[in-house]
Amino acid sequence: MKPVSVGLLGLGTVGCGTLNVLARNADEIRRRAGRSIEVRRAVARDLKRRRAADLSGIALSDNPDDVVNDAGIDVVVELFGGLDPAHGLILRAIDNGKHVVTANKALIADYGQEIFEAAQRRGVMVAFEAAVAGGIPIVKAVREGLSGNRIDRLVGIINGTTNFILTQIRDKQRSFADALAEAQLLGYAEADPAFDVNGIDAAHKLTIIAATAFGIPLQFGNVHIEGLADMDSRDVLYAGELDCRIKHLAIAKRTRGGIELRVHPTLIRGDSMLANVEGVMNAVMVDGDAAGPTLYYGAGAGAEPTASAVVADLIDVVRALTSDPENRVPHLAFQPGALSDVPVLDIGDVVTAYYLRLQVKDEPGVLAAITRVLGDLNISIEAVMQKETSGDGKPVPLVLMTYPVRERDMNEAVDRIRALDSVDDKVVRIRVEPLHGEACGERA
Repeated sequence: MKPVSVGLLGLGTVGCGTLNVLARNADEIRRRAGRSIEVRRAVARDLKRRRAADLSGIALSDNPDDVVNDAGIDVVVELFGGLDPAHGLILRAIDNGKHVVTANKALIADYGQEIFEAAQRRGVMVAFEAAVAGGIPIVKAVREGLSGNRIDRLVGIINGTTNFILTQIRDKQRSFADALAEAQLLGYAEADPAFDVNGIDAAHKLTIIAATAFGIPLQFGNVHIEGLADMDSRDVLYAGELDCRIKHLAIAKRTRGGIELRVHPTLIRGDSMLANVEGVMNAVMVDGDAAGPTLYYGAGAGAEPTASAVVADLIDVVRALTSDPENRVPHLAFQPGALSDVPVLDIGDVVTAYYLRLQVKDEPGVLAAITRVLGDLNISIEAVMQKETSGDGKPVPLVLMTYPVRERDMNEAVDRIRALDSVDDKVVRIRVEPLHGEACGERA
């Protein structure tokens, strides 16, 4: 059977990794797909740069139109990243009747609805496994492997840079700035790490897997996002004393009031599986009503882990080339006309427990005043930890753990606590997520 012709947009780390995997595993891939997959054209911004892949037999160009307008190309693989020019190129490729494979999480999170609708009209596929969690096949697991389940929750570590930073802070007692510098030195963080440390990267990925899990439209604009820029190493150490760890989590949860979509630092039990995902590794826990909790763990980035997902998508596209477009697996798992309009909750309506760290004067009556404020708002305290005493009235750290409370009520409590003369203005708040029915500090 005639080989499937591929045009590759981007010859960076993942592009070269894709070429290497396709070449090394060509026989296995042909046996799985039923046809050979051959990269005929590739586009790179700098054609003179040396590449870590064999480019022989591939027509090279610096003009993406040479790929998207080539009638001989069956599948376009977009690995440029970013919104522009990738957005226009993918739409043109679809309009030209080409299937698309992309690793572009920002593009799918922001423009996926438009792209999928265009693909449906044209009868082509858009595959995007590589856009979420690198080599972990989480999209396929949620879209197909768990399709018999009502999925109630997804909780994931889906950004390796932030996980590496938190691991360094905890294990080596480094500051956030030093841990970030180490991540950049090792190539785990970009020169401009804003998308990673501010939580944008994780929010793009959460948008995609939440839509696939719950059958809702892609809604990146409704994700609540907090990064690590304000992370203090003291809180990482104090969390350990509470048998907890702080992880930068992406959380999607089905509730009676709507869907929660949030990315933020979170305290979780230290003996949970997610708490022990270290360094740059990724993991996603999915709760289904039939399967129960399942965990997917692996490399979330890198040349060949991401290439693994790109090639898997290529194989899926090749397998489906001759199938009826109406009978293919829907892009977001649910049939396009069956997406739900269930609302995404405002963060003020989310209910979680909290870790609070305050700097208070070392004098009698301080804790009583704080607990009175919390009691007035029906916020119960689970644990109190005072780290030290100054002996001279200078501020000392006070850590409180609360039971679950609506965020809007916690905001009011924090405002009132800040107004107390005995408390410094800054109050550190970190949400607590029970992963197995227990919060930090609790034991069955």
